[in-house]
Amino acid sequence: MAYSTPLLSELNLADSEPPVLHTHLPSLDSMIERCIGDFGWAQFLQATLVSFSWFFDAQQTFITVFTDAEPTWHCTQLTDRHSSCNSASNICQLPQNLWAWDRPKYTSTVSEWALECSSSLVTGLPASAFFMGCLIGGLALATLADTSLGRKNMLFLSCLMMSLSTFLTAFSTNIWIYSALRFITGFGRATIGTSALVLSTELVGRRWRGQVGVIGFFCFTLGFLSLPAIAYSQRAHSWRSLYIWTSIPTLLYSIMVHFLVRESPRWLFVRGRKEDAIATLKCIAPIDSATTKTPFTSSFISSLSFEQETWNVDLYSSISVLVERRWAFRRLSAVMAMGFGTGMVYYGMPLALGSLNFNLYLSVTFNALSELPASLIAFFFIDQMNRKTSLLVFTSLCGICSIMSVLKGMNPIWTRLQIGFELVSFFSACSAFNVLLIFMIELFPTCVRNSALSMVRQAVVLGGVFSPMLAAAGRANGGFLSYGVFGVVVGVCGLFALCLPETRGCGICDTMDEQEYKDTAACNAVGRV
Repeated sequence: MAYSTPLLSELNLADSEPPVLHTHLPSLDSMIERCIGDFGWAQFLQATLVSFSWFFDAQQTFITVFTDAEPTWHCTQLTDRHSSCNSASNICQLPQNLWAWDRPKYTSTVSEWALECSSSLVTGLPASAFFMGCLIGGLALATLADTSLGRKNMLFLSCLMMSLSTFLTAFSTNIWIYSALRFITGFGRATIGTSALVLSTELVGRRWRGQVGVIGFFCFTLGFLSLPAIAYSQRAHSWRSLYIWTSIPTLLYSIMVHFLVRESPRWLFVRGRKEDAIATLKCIAPIDSATTKTPFTSSFISSLSFEQETWNVDLYSSISVLVERRWAFRRLSAVMAMGFGTGMVYYGMPLALGSLNFNLYLSVTFNALSELPASLIAFFFIDQMNRKTSLLVFTSLCGICSIMSVLKGMNPIWTRLQIGFELVSFFSACSAFNVLLIFMIELFPTCVRNSALSMVRQAVVLGGVFSPMLAAAGRANGGFLSYGVFGVVVGVCGLFALCLPETRGCGICDTMDEQEYKDTAACNAVGRV
C-alpha cells in the first residue's frame, strides 16, 4: 500500500511506554482531515490558484536566456581576399563598418549596450545577480512564512515585489542598473516556490499531498514553455517588451492571491489562531460530504486540543532548532547537498544552450517540454516511488548523460546525439528536483517545514549561482567545464540520499517533539523485527 505508515496518533506502541503527552492528544493532521476530508473541489481550486505562482516564477528564472542572448551578425561588405571579415572572424577585432547585427540593436541587452566584447563576468552579471538575489532573499525571508507573515502573505508579497521589479527592469539604462533590478527581482522571487508548495499541500489531506505538490511543477513547466513563445513573438521588438509582458500578469495574479487565497489552517492552528483556522476550514470543507460531519460550533472550537510545540517561535528560531537538533541537521545537510547538485544542472543547462549548434528557441522549447514527462511521472507515480531510490536513479542518469555530452567532439555521432543527451540529463534533473521537494515536505514537521524547504531551495539556487560562470567557461573548451562538471557534481551529490530515511506513505508531523517521538518509535519497531 502507498500509505501503510499511520500517523503518530495511530501508531501501535504496545511494547513501548510513550510519554503522557502523546496518549490523549490527537495529531493536528488527523484533526484537520476529520474536518475537511482528504480532498474536495474547494481545496483543489485553492491549491491550483496557489500553485500557479510557479508559472510566473519560471518566466523570471529563465528570461535572460532570451533578453541577454548574443545576437547573430553578418559582414556588411562582400568577402574577398582584401576583406578581413568572414563568419569565423572575431567581431572585437573587426572595424565597426565591416559588420552589423542581423536584427536591430534593441532586441538584446548585449547589442543595445555594446557588450559583445565585454568579459563574461560583465555579460553574465544580470543572471548571476538574479541568482544571488534569490540566495540572499531566501536566507533573509526564509522563516517569515513560518512565523510572523504566514504562507499566504509571504506568497502575496513575494509575487508583488517580483512583478514591480520586473516592470522597472524594462526601463534600465545600463548594465549596472539592469543587474541591480535583476537582483531585486531574485530577492523577491526567492520564497515564491517554497510558500506555494507548502501552502498548497497543507490545504489537503495526506493522501493527496503528493499529487497537489506536483501541480506547482506543471505550472512551472507551463511558465518555462511560455517563454520561447513570448520571446519568438517579440523577436523583432525590444528586449524590454519581454519584461513588460511578463510583469503585468504577475501583478494581476498578486491581487488575486490577496483576495481569493486562504491561509493554511495548519499554520493558523500552530500559531494559536483557532478562530481564523476554523474560518478557513469552513471555506474549504466539502459541502454535504459524508467525510466531514464535524459541526463548526463555538463549543467545538473550544474543545479543540492537540500537541503544541514546546519552544517559542521567533523569527530565526526555526533555523536554529534545525541546526541544534542532530537528526534535523543531518537531514537538512543531506538534502541541501542534493539540492546543490540538482540546481547546478537544472539552472545551468538552459543557460548553456546558446553554445549548442541548435536553434535557441527550439532548444529552450525542447527543454521546457522535457519537464512535462518529469511532472507527469511525479504526478501519477509519486505514491509508488520510493524517495531514496528515485533520487539515486535520477541523479545518476543525469550525471551520466551530462558527461556523455562532453564527448561530442570525439566522434561525429556524439555531435548528432548531443542535444539528446542534454535533454535526457535535463529531464532527469527535473525529475530529481520534483521528488526532492516532495521528500522535503515529508522529512520535516509543520513548525519548521517552510524554513527547511527554503534552506534547500537556497542550496538549489547556490548551484545556479555557479551555473552562468560554468556555462560561459564551457563555450571555450568544448563543454567540459559545463556539462562535464554538471555531471560529476550531480552524481556525487545524489549519493547523499543514502543518509536519509524513506518517507513514502508516512504521515507528516506538526512539531519537533512529535517528529522525534515518531522516529524513535519507528527505530524501536525496526529493532524488534
